Amino acid sequence: MSGGHREADLAARQVRAAVSRALTEATDAPVLVACSGGPDSLAMAAAASDLSKRRSLHVGAVLIDHGLQPGSDSVAATAAKQCEDLGLSPVVVESVEVVVTGSGLEAAARDARYAALEQVADRVGAVAVLLGHTLDDQAETVLLGLARGSGIRSLSGMPERRGVFVRPLLGLRRDLVAASLPHWGLEAWLDPHNEDQSFARVRVRRVVMPVLEQQLGPGIAEALARTARLARMDAEAMDAWAAREFDALNSTGWDVGALADLSAAIRGRVIRTRLIDKGCPKNDLTAAHVAQVDRLITDWHGQGPLTLPGAVTATRGCGKLLVYTDSGEPH
Repeated sequence: MSGGHREADLAARQVRAAVSRALTEATDAPVLVACSGGPDSLAMAAAASDLSKRRSLHVGAVLIDHGLQPGSDSVAATAAKQCEDLGLSPVVVESVEVVVTGSGLEAAARDARYAALEQVADRVGAVAVLLGHTLDDQAETVLLGLARGSGIRSLSGMPERRGVFVRPLLGLRRDLVAASLPHWGLEAWLDPHNEDQSFARVRVRRVVMPVLEQQLGPGIAEALARTARLARMDAEAMDAWAAREFDALNSTGWDVGALADLSAAIRGRVIRTRLIDKGCPKNDLTAAHVAQVDRLITDWHGQGPLTLPGAVTATRGCGKLLVYTDSGEPH
């Protein structure tokens, strides 16, 4: 066996093991692989196919055509054929319309993609949708969060599981996953957007991470992924605490004194949840908005109502924090 084949076989074994761990609880219900035709998702599809034959799992694939590049339909069709050749069924190609808002093209495409994946999963009764994010993707997410001054929730990166979505490859490096493809005789599509440095994530991948590795030594990606795991544990604990306080405030009428007694970290979470619950779009609600509402509680000097995203208003009255939409009553 040549060195190249040995490397591919060892890499494939690790990819297969990662996907197997993610599918431990899979039963007779279908599992879908979200496949773009790129190296990560294609390797994951191949590993899932292997496992479906060994464990009698029902594994299909879903491909999202964003329509953002010429020939995107042809790319999706090619990837769908590869999935069919691997024995995955059903193989669903879903076209989406990407509506760019203030959050930018990347966020708009992501929102459209996730919405479509959830719809397809619901349609076929899938218990899980496998996403091909790797350890490198996780590290880039953490670094972008640091650069933007994000809180601990953003620094916790992408979860291994959230709802129907599962990320089996978060513990594997991108190069290792790509190295597994020759084991299955597969050739991946390389998305030109992954070389377009107008996207911040591409600049992090192609410029920032190599500089950090050069200047600080190897292991930067692993360290950032470890930061994400530690941050996630803390974030989940604080989110649970905030949820309890949110329920208590709901039952007592959002008393300003009770809010002021909370720690700043918990109060910020409670305020954010309240605003989203009342109609603020999650992607448009910033830390600055939450801080403005917080000042109604902790720095009250008679300031007037605040106008927030989604036509939501927050104000203080009769010792209460009042949040409402234009069409609703203050409460």
